[in-house]
Amino acid sequence: MARKAKAPVLVAKLDRLSSDVHFVSGLMARRVEFIVCYLGRQSDPFVLHLYAALAEKERGMISARTKAGLAAAKARGTKLGITARSKRMVRQIAASGSLANQVAAIERVEALRPQIEFALKGDASLRKVAETLNERGIASPGGGRWHAPSLLKAARRLGLRKAA
Repeated sequence: MARKAKAPVLVAKLDRLSSDVHFVSGLMARRVEFIVCYLGRQSDPFVLHLYAALAEKERGMISARTKAGLAAAKARGTKLGITARSKRMVRQIAASGSLANQVAAIERVEALRPQIEFALKGDASLRKVAETLNERGIASPGGGRWHAPSLLKAARRLGLRKAA
């Protein structure tokens, strides 16, 4: 895509592009321009190959250290992976966050109850009521503009007649 667009691929360091020498040399062979900010725009292909080889070697060393660390943890009896306890904890945290979000949303809508009730009086459509609230400079609970769906949601939260 970069070659078709006649645009260079920008990367901070060569190992962010790839830690595979074959991939990097393939890009060079296909004349795909890439700029490694760490090395500068006019990097010598030889230097690029060296950095790619170093990135490939580092990837292998990281893999070996990770495997050794996991094996040592397993030998000590450490349970690896997600346990039933950690799954429960994640569910509890998510549920409490969800509940907090619901409570906050209701509080924001309750603060706007008088304006919403006044705007909903009459037979105007939700779209017209949303436009009216926007014209009056009344921000939605999220701080933005009103739209018919957001007004419907707010009215339902407040249990207003027009919500049906």
